[in-house]
Amino acid sequence: LVIGHRGACAFRPEHTLASYARAIADGADWIEPDLVVTKDGVLVVRHENEIGRTTNVAGHPEFAGRRTTRTIDGRCVTGWFTEDFTLAELKTLRAVERLGAARPESQAHAGRFPIVTFEEVLDFAGAEAAARGRGIGVVPELKHSTYFAGIGLPLEDRFLAVLGAHPYARTHPIEVQSFEIANLHRGG
Repeated sequence: LVIGHRGACAFRPEHTLASYARAIADGADWIEPDLVVTKDGVLVVRHENEIGRTTNVAGHPEFAGRRTTRTIDGRCVTGWFTEDFTLAELKTLRAVERLGAARPESQAHAGRFPIVTFEEVLDFAGAEAAARGRGIGVVPELKHSTYFAGIGLPLEDRFLAVLGAHPYARTHPIEVQSFEIANLHRGG
């Protein structure tokens, strides 16, 4: 099986529908979205909850005051965090290439694509599967579950609610991953 990890991030900014589309067009059987949560409890697709390197947030003066330092999984991180933004605010941002010159084709598309929700990824996988006549598996990764639970924004119930409500998730392969173990046992 071929998994489009973060999509085809060498060609389009990671975790965008364009990146997943390119991965599927190139033959990916599965796509892998990383999940974090917003201030208003929506699961969005970003590599980390710190979004300074993967979005154009630094260029938005209205959000300058939200730059802060947090301890995430034992590491001090400075930047802007999804949990400080509503979904509507995140939708004003655009994805950028975090590895710059190492991914020139992707970097050429920086600023073109919005932040997407987990539901939008499932909708997209469903549309791609229908258009291509084959299932597209989804491998969501729950990021920083203990951290999010500690600030009152646990991921697991939100994640299970999206899966339970989404027709594509009820009929096509979903494989859940996490660097933590307790959240995977809890969800069972």
